[in-house]
Amino acid sequence: MLKFIEINESSIIPKYRQIVNSIRTALEKGDVKLNDKLPSVNELLIEFDISRDTVVRAYDHLKKLNIIQSIPGKGYYIKKDNEELQAKVFLLFNKLSAHKKLIYDAFSKELGNNATIDFFIYENNYRQFKSLIQSTKERDYTHYVIICHFEEGGDDLENFIKDNIPLEKLLILDKQYLALNKNIASVYQDFERNIYTALVELNHLLKKYKKIKLLFREKTYHPIEIKQGFLKFCLEYAYDFEIIDTIESEYIEKNTAYINLMENDLILLIKKIRSTKFQLGNDVGIISYNETAIKGILLDGITVISTDFEQLGKHAAKLILKNEKKQIENPFYTIVRKSL
Repeated sequence: MLKFIEINESSIIPKYRQIVNSIRTALEKGDVKLNDKLPSVNELLIEFDISRDTVVRAYDHLKKLNIIQSIPGKGYYIKKDNEELQAKVFLLFNKLSAHKKLIYDAFSKELGNNATIDFFIYENNYRQFKSLIQSTKERDYTHYVIICHFEEGGDDLENFIKDNIPLEKLLILDKQYLALNKNIASVYQDFERNIYTALVELNHLLKKYKKIKLLFREKTYHPIEIKQGFLKFCLEYAYDFEIIDTIESEYIEKNTAYINLMENDLILLIKKIRSTKFQLGNDVGIISYNETAIKGILLDGITVISTDFEQLGKHAAKLILKNEKKQIENPFYTIVRKSL
């Protein structure tokens, strides 16, 4: 039985869930059958160098799913004679953040208990992205759900995907890849149109500023379409504008609105504004990408433009459960607060 249990140290999935997923997969494939005895708690903790609590939590979860039973003095045994998993998902995100957690939580909840998820992070590194996908070739995944954002590299992404992932199993999140779209499922943002539309909606507030600055770092995983949508708005509405690479050396100018994409840059921007005598929302404005709870209260509220991360996760799960190959544009919205 031990050979059917796998714990991957690179996975974001808690180890107790990896034990649960391994047993469910083995049962679904017929490698484990009714009344088979599971390894003892001691055997598992010694084999995988994990805590007793991790093993007990895994077995308790399997008991709640009515898959195993414990017999006092004898151990744990398979109670279910079969397991038909609706999906076995390889989930690959570029980074772990508050926004990605919202996607994951909504995705996992919508899939429910009749699916397993192996979750990995590649930290915007294309080589790590490729390595993690190539390591899945021995695994029998029904779906590959991936986000493709890299700080550098990725020129051969579409060819790599075609060579390493069955397209009928692929679901790409967050960004469109037109060369692949006819063959795959996707839940995406239209980055260029979204920021353009959001700025048009906020134009009545932006008019009081003489200049708009977009903080878009030269080395970034953010899509270039964000910059293109920003430029389109500024040119069409005749704004003086600037795209800046770094906030660290930025001199805060009066009558300027700043658009930031990253949380750390927002913190630095706020610190710099607070070191001046400028009034936020009057002399200087802030628009921040991606809603978080803290932005609703920070400095009496930061104006946000954001996709609906929970909806993105739900859409993805529904495509898997219905086995559909649709391309769905995810909702995008603005929240006006005192920073603008």
